This record gives sequence, C-alpha cells and structure tokens, in this order.
Amino acid sequence: MSYDQIGQLFMIGFDGITVSAELASFLREYKPGGVILFSRNLESIAQIIELTIDLQRCSPHSPLLISIDQEGGRVSRLPKDFTIFPSCEVLGQCRSSELAYAAAATTAKELKTVGINMNMSPVLDVNSNPANPVIGDRAFGTTPDIVSELGLATVGGLQDNRVVACGKHFPGHGDTNSDSHKELPSVPATRERLERIEFPPFRRAITSGVATMMTAHVVYQALDESRPATLSSTIIGRLLREELHYDGVVLTDDLEMHAIIDHYGIGDATIQAIQAGCDMPLICKDRNRVVAALNAVDKAVANGDISAGRLAQSLARIRRLKKRFLVPYRPVTISDAKLVVGCRSHKALLRSIDQTRERSSKADL
Repeated sequence: MSYDQIGQLFMIGFDGITVSAELASFLREYKPGGVILFSRNLESIAQIIELTIDLQRCSPHSPLLISIDQEGGRVSRLPKDFTIFPSCEVLGQCRSSELAYAAAATTAKELKTVGINMNMSPVLDVNSNPANPVIGDRAFGTTPDIVSELGLATVGGLQDNRVVACGKHFPGHGDTNSDSHKELPSVPATRERLERIEFPPFRRAITSGVATMMTAHVVYQALDESRPATLSSTIIGRLLREELHYDGVVLTDDLEMHAIIDHYGIGDATIQAIQAGCDMPLICKDRNRVVAALNAVDKAVANGDISAGRLAQSLARIRRLKKRFLVPYRPVTISDAKLVVGCRSHKALLRSIDQTRERSSKADL
C-alpha cells in the first residue's frame, strides 16, 4: 500500500520553527494529511508564514491541514502579536453568541492570514464536574444550553471564514475527575445522564455542520465498559456515525497521551481507532511513533484487519474536507498578514468582551 493513501490519515506534530531537511524528507516520504502546530513551532508572524508555506511545499500532491489548538485563555499557542481571546468560560459569562461568533471569526481571519487552516475548537464539553482537572474554564459553561449556543456560534465564526472547526471531546470530557493526558479516566454516568448533559452540544454541532470532531480518551461505562471512546466501535461507529449520522472527519485526541499509551502500543491503538470509525489518528510528538503507526496501518490493510472499504471511507471524508476548505491553495503574504493580525478592530473586540463580562458579573451580584 502506498503512503499516498495511508499517510493522508495521519496528523502529526514536530519540533522546531522551520522545515528542516529531515522534516521535509519525512513529509515527502510519508505524505501525512495534516500537521498540528504548538507554541514550540511559533515565534512571529513572518516566521509562521514562512513555516506554513514551506510545509505546503512539501505536500504538492494534496494541501496539508495545518491545525492549532487556539481555544483562547490557557489553551493558546499563538505568539503575543496575535489577538488572544480569553477562555471559553469568559465568553460563556458574556452570554452572547454574537461575541462568541465574532471572537471565532477574528481568530479564523488571523489564522488564515498566516497559513493555518484548522482550529481544534470549539470545546463542546459541559463543565459539569467541579473536580474536573482538565476542562474547567475551557468549557463555555456548566449547562448544555450555553455550551450548545456558544459552540454553534464558534463553529460558524471559524467555518464562515474558511477555517476548519473541530468539536471536542466526543462524547464529552466534562464529567471526568482525572486528566486523560496523565491517566485513563472512567465516567460512571448512566446513558440517560449522558443524553441529558453531555450529548446535546455535539448533537447540535453535528446538525449545524461542524466539519470535524475529536474523540475523548475516556471510558464511558454505560456505553462501553472496556474501551475508551477513541477506540470504541460502539461509541464512534454506532453512536456517532450511525445514531447521530455524523459523516465528517473524526480525529483522535493525541494518541501519545497517557490514557492511551500506558495501555496500548501506538500501532495497536491506531488500528483500533480506525477500526472504530476514526479517520485521522493524531500523534503530536514522536516521529518514530508516527512511522510505527503508519507501518501498522499498512500491515493491517494488507492483511484485512482494516478493510479496503473502511480505509476508503476515511480517505473520502478527508478529501471532501480538503476540497471544501483548502482548495484552491493560495500562499499567504507578510503584507496581508500585518494588516490583519492584532489590528485595531480586533483589539477593540477584545476590550468589548472584557467590558461585557464585567457588566454581566455586576448584574449577577
């Protein structure tokens, strides 16, 4: 099997602020469908533009999804020249879908002008457990109504400006009492409670056309007693694909998180995720693990553990996503970016959000 196909399934991270000869060689050989950028990759407007242009040059056969976690608040990767919005919780306290839409649209415009075409946002988790160590202020609020409303506004703000949105973490990470970066959480909630609290924001986002979704590395005992959602055909294949009729691209959360890597080999986890119905395994750091996962999928397709039909479904979804948001590819320019990034109107919106939050806080007293 050619990496032209299997490589397209993968989204990978890397170190450094430039495309080294080694990275360029890797991208040309393995042909991943996307990359994810972190603070370690981002230094300035000019550097980011050079990086994204060079990344795209390494993928002439298919434009790369170039993604980032730019939620706002404590999950922000961009340097200080950019307009950095407060956390989702602050936007929730403003109780304004118009402001949430405007913040997402502004973020999208600034990302797009430096060559980043995908944002791992919105967080659709309901912050329903005060002891949750990983979601907290990353959520828009503590009820499904506010999360649904502002989640939809965020999807619209991003996608109306041709930046791919990603709803996360399906089917909901808000009721965990441990952090999946460090260990495998388990949620004992009943199916009825999940339907009432966790599922509604995802249902609404699916109905409104969110382009991609990210899975949670969490065991939901009422849905699948043994496997985390990322690796569960019951949760991804049956619930998300069949019951909720979602046919967008499904990404895994980072497969190097301890919730997965402490329990599964990287190759086994990748195969199980694809078998479950995920389209894009995300591996954020270790290039050796990327190669191991690619080769494991290659072998699984060759021996029939991943059927040709299952592979074709994912490839078709990824092609459709790229056609919708990435084609035609146009290189970005420093002159355009300097007019957009951190401009006066964007800073004014930031002040407006702060003022609205202050008024809302006083009204609650």
